[in-house]
Formats: sequence, C-alpha cells, structure tokens
Amino acid sequence: MSQPETKRPRNLPRNIWAVSLTSFLMDVSSEMVIPILPLFLSSVLGIRANVIGVIEAVAEATASLIKVFSGWLSDRLRARKWLAVAGYGLSALVKPFFYWANSWGVVASVRWADRVGKGIRTAPRDALVADTIAEEQRGLAFGFHRAADTGGAMLGLLIALGAVWLAQQGAAALDRSTFQTIVLISLVPAFLAVISLAVVAQDVPVKGVRERPRISFRRLGKRFALFMLIVGLFDLGNSSDAFLVLRAQERGLSVVGVLGMLVTFNLVYSLLSVPGGSFSDRVGRRRVIVGGWLVYALTYLGMALARSGWHVWLLYALYGVYYGLAYGTTKAMVADIVPEHLRGTAYGTYNAVLGIIDLPASLIAGVLWDGLGGWRGWGPSAPFYFGAAMAVLAAGMMLVFGSRFQVSGSKT
Repeated sequence: MSQPETKRPRNLPRNIWAVSLTSFLMDVSSEMVIPILPLFLSSVLGIRANVIGVIEAVAEATASLIKVFSGWLSDRLRARKWLAVAGYGLSALVKPFFYWANSWGVVASVRWADRVGKGIRTAPRDALVADTIAEEQRGLAFGFHRAADTGGAMLGLLIALGAVWLAQQGAAALDRSTFQTIVLISLVPAFLAVISLAVVAQDVPVKGVRERPRISFRRLGKRFALFMLIVGLFDLGNSSDAFLVLRAQERGLSVVGVLGMLVTFNLVYSLLSVPGGSFSDRVGRRRVIVGGWLVYALTYLGMALARSGWHVWLLYALYGVYYGLAYGTTKAMVADIVPEHLRGTAYGTYNAVLGIIDLPASLIAGVLWDGLGGWRGWGPSAPFYFGAAMAVLAAGMMLVFGSRFQVSGSKT
C-alpha cells in the first residue's frame, strides 16, 4: 500500500528540511571527532575509564541544564531560529581547540563548551520542528530529522575511518597526529551547518504568554511528570556511548574496527529512523518506545557477555535498532502530552532532566567499570548489566502507565 502524499518525506515543510540539513552537516563534523575522543583520552593521554565517565557526565549535564532555559527563552522571545543558530555557532567556534589538546583538562573544557552550544540549540530546534509540522506528521518529521542527523554521523565516521586507514591502518591505538588531522577536516562541515540554518530556516509564530521556568512540573501537567519519571529510570542506565567504544577496544577491535562498527550503527539508525517515526504515528508511540527499550536491554546484556570484538560490532548494529525506534519517537511523545504554547519549555525540561540524570548514569558506569579509590570495580561488564536492568524496568512501567500519554483520537 502506498503512503499518502502528506506522509512522504519530500512533502515535509521547508523548515524540516533546513533543520535536517543543519543537523546532517554538524553531525558530519561532530562524529568525526567525538566518538574517537575516548580512544584519544585512553590511548594518547592514558586516562582511565572512570575519569572519561566524569568528563562525559559533566559535559552532558552542563548542556542539559542550559536546554531548559534556552527552551523557555525561545518561548519568551516567540522565536526559535536564532537561538538554534547561536548554539550551532558556539560548537563550531570551539572545535578547533581540540587540535591543541595535551591533557584531559583541555579536552574536558572544549568538550564542555561544545555541549553548552548543544544546550543552547537543542530545545529551540526541536520546538521549531514541532511548531512547523501537523500532529499527524509529527513522528515522520522527527524521524526524518533523526535520519538526516544519523546520515551525517555515518558520513563523518567514514571520513574519519578513511583518515585513520591512510595514516595508521590497522593500528590498535589512535595517535595524536591522526587525531589532529581529523579535527582540521571536521571544521568545514561545522561552519557550513551554521550557515545553512541561518540562511534556509524561517521562524514560525509562537502563540501564548511565556513565564520564567520554575523548578516544578505542575504547569506541564501530571502526565508529563509521570512520563519523565519513566524516561528518567531508563536514562539512569543509559551511560555515555564512550563506554561502548571503550568496550569495543577492550574486546580487541582496532581503531579502524571501532570506526567501522560506528558506521554500521549509524547506517542501521538512519535506515530505521523514518519508518520508526512514521510507524509510531500509526500504531502509537508507547508500543514503539517499549519495543526500542527492550532492544536496548538485549543489546546491553549482550555487551556484558561479549567475548570478542566482532560480538561488540554485531551488538552495536542492534543498538542502532533501539535508536531508530525509540529516540525520535520519545521526543515526539513530548509534543503529544504538553500544551502547544509550552513546547519550548517542555523540550528544555525534557533535555535538562535527562542531562542531569546522565551525570550519575556515567559516573555509576565509570565506577562499576574501574572502581573508586581503593576499590577496583566489578570490571567492564558491570555497567552493561546495570543498563539492561534499568531498561527492562522502564519498559515495564511504560506498558503499565503508558495509556495515560494517549493523544485524543490516537492509538497507544
């Protein structure tokens, strides 16, 4: 059966294409550098897993605290576009400083500044997507955006893979000069991303009266608070993907192998994002999210039990199935359950809460892996057992309580 015209990506509004192009280009840039940062930290600078966990945890938490205020400010200004442009611009401006990084403190500072840029841009960008699209196309729009974002990530990884292959081929560890070359190449798509959003996107009029953010879920509704509780439980076991990269290296994959694994993940993610989002429009968000979380649990259990590098590679492909099904769909559900005039604040709160939870999530993972003080931890498998358990718990709660998130006239 053919799709209705309104359900085809080519008929999506200009803003969806503009935001998607920007995300594509920025992810080309970011995914050349960010996924190999754990390898740079561990192989070149000799940093342990628990310290890498702290860097990633603080980076995501810092970004996410800013997201709630950027979302509120976009509501208050009744404009989304230029806040998003400013956030993308900051990330592009700090990226060159990775080239001179010679300690974990420098890497952490640049990483944190980059995440501030992400914090500024994410909520206004997501609200711009939601404001632009009709409810019946919302899952498709977010899925298309995620597909473009992930397609850019895949291209960025392929470029990084090519650079590593030419410089050091099958070497087990990343060297400094290769990392610096990749950083320089990544600057081109980063600045093109900023230009594309500034030139192509258009603001959509935002309705309603805006209030300063409060430390309360009351005005966003009880459904939103319950939703955040369930998603927060899942996220507590969703530590930084840096641990997955470190697990792949620990199980024997070379740098080229790790990059190939990440390309596979992004290919699966990109191919599934649009059908996953569109599927959630037809059968309901809850079913798709629960399915994605159960795939996540299976993936993390497999990561805990993996015995070789190729096991991790296959499991990382399965990880792409989780992202394709659940990541964009969860964001679409936010727009389903809050008032239209508070979407910017809702997306800011959503991202802020998850970012705050990312702090203990990555700290827990690092400590479980590498220990703390005199305690040597439970080893590389421990964070993945923990993540699998939290995903199963959250999926069960979504099955029990998820009918409360139903939109009038839609399926659950």
